[in-house]
Amino acid sequence: MKRYRVRHTSATALDWAVAESLTAFSFPWEESTAPFTEFRALWDESHLHFRFDCQDDDLVLPDGADAKERVLGSDRVEIFLSPDLSLKPYFCLEMSPRGDVLDYEASFYREMNWDWRCAGLSLAAEIMGNRYTVMGSIPLDTLRTLQVLKADSREFYAGLYRAEFRHKPDGSVQSGWMPWVNPQTERPDFHVPASFGILELV
Repeated sequence: MKRYRVRHTSATALDWAVAESLTAFSFPWEESTAPFTEFRALWDESHLHFRFDCQDDDLVLPDGADAKERVLGSDRVEIFLSPDLSLKPYFCLEMSPRGDVLDYEASFYREMNWDWRCAGLSLAAEIMGNRYTVMGSIPLDTLRTLQVLKADSREFYAGLYRAEFRHKPDGSVQSGWMPWVNPQTERPDFHVPASFGILELV
């Protein structure tokens, strides 16, 4: 199982330069070159901090009546968290370059509770030309309450993803799906145990 090491940092000095760089995102379901996507994470005594940096030459950012509608139609990055690989339950954060977040609880297979919210989630996003950054933090106590981070463990199951949308010449939108771990499914699907890896607090 793929593993990413989350390095320890000081809560007063978040230095992303010391975080390990994860760039192994791909397009398993299409013959396309994947744009640059970097995930980094750090942890301190109270929070897990994360950051995505993405190259995107064609941002898709539709308007919508609420965050759910805006996020599901847009370019975005995603983190799924689960206590175990049964995915009963698992917890999803889908975050757009504009800072909209769609957080929800789910149970395998694709039984969604759209009313769930990630307690204490903090999020910021910025668009800079043909790049965007999404960064945020989750209290470790939230991960413990959800049983994602067990009391006797420093590792947990996580899926890391990017939804990369592009405008077609006719104005319609083509959706592309980029996981960290290729789940080897016939069709694009992040909502399966095989798309998860392990994040380890070191």
